Amino acid sequence: MSAYPRPLPRVTPDNLPFWEAARRHELRLQRCGACGRIWWPPGPVCPDCLSERFEWAPVSGRGRVSSFVVFHKAYFPAFADAIPYAVVQVELEEGPRLTANLVEVPPAEIRIGMPVSVVFDDVTPEISIPRFRRAP
Repeated sequence: MSAYPRPLPRVTPDNLPFWEAARRHELRLQRCGACGRIWWPPGPVCPDCLSERFEWAPVSGRGRVSSFVVFHKAYFPAFADAIPYAVVQVELEEGPRLTANLVEVPPAEIRIGMPVSVVFDDVTPEISIPRFRRAP
């Protein structure tokens, strides 16, 4: 590992290929060039071997729910219970965990270990965000 004379710039998905890949409906995460580990959140060094060599590699986006929380969000409090949405943490097949919304699954049906896969919803012509749906 090298010594740096100034603080490292924060590496985030906003300034690297994460969002560029999402725009193409692909999921890419960092893979260490030394030990091969895929990790998230992104950073300048591998959390296991501290190597500075990494690439943005495609991953399947399939995994299982490891934890979840259901939120009730509405502009009018009287309707809050009618508009729940779920945020899940998914342990991907490749190893890292990714947090995103779970869509098209009623909150009462969410279970730990439920198989899910990533899908991309277009928010604007320039932005697509990853979400999860129940795996077929």
